[in-house]
Amino acid sequence: MQHTGTPVLTTSRLVLRPFRIEDADAMFANWASDPEVTRFLTWPTHTSVDVSRLVLSDWIPHYSEPDYYHWCITLDGCPIGSMAVVSHDDLVGKAHIGYCIGRSWWRRGITSEALQAVMNHLFDVVGYQRIESRHDPRNPNSGAVMRKCGMKYEGTFRKSDWNNQGVCDAAWYALLRDER
Repeated sequence: MQHTGTPVLTTSRLVLRPFRIEDADAMFANWASDPEVTRFLTWPTHTSVDVSRLVLSDWIPHYSEPDYYHWCITLDGCPIGSMAVVSHDDLVGKAHIGYCIGRSWWRRGITSEALQAVMNHLFDVVGYQRIESRHDPRNPNSGAVMRKCGMKYEGTFRKSDWNNQGVCDAAWYALLRDER
């Protein structure tokens, strides 16, 4: 792997960049405080902007690590979501991606646009062979994002995961670099 850390990535509409502490207000207002956004996520809904600030204070020092990938998704300069490599295995050459975006930006192709940019970077620059993600089948729109980016459905592991709804099934998707 040729780890790069979290570089700025741009698309036709978006800038994906490292988080800054001053993103806390927008993070709280645009997605982290919304129980509908966090419904199928593994972290609790933020109860105050102080929680968002604390989370960012934990994330930001990791940007000095070359294998840390965590982007703030921005539209017109406004933070609207997050995308990260939540786990990776360099021996196998795989990265697992997680994401969330504020409800005001759902169903506009923004998440898939951001995911495609991240996947391109991870395949073409870093050198991963496999990029994977999973979702609760009760959240089919997340699977649609994965399919739109070329990921293939690999199966559902029953009662193998958990989120803010409790123990749940996990529908797994992946794309291999040579399948693009």
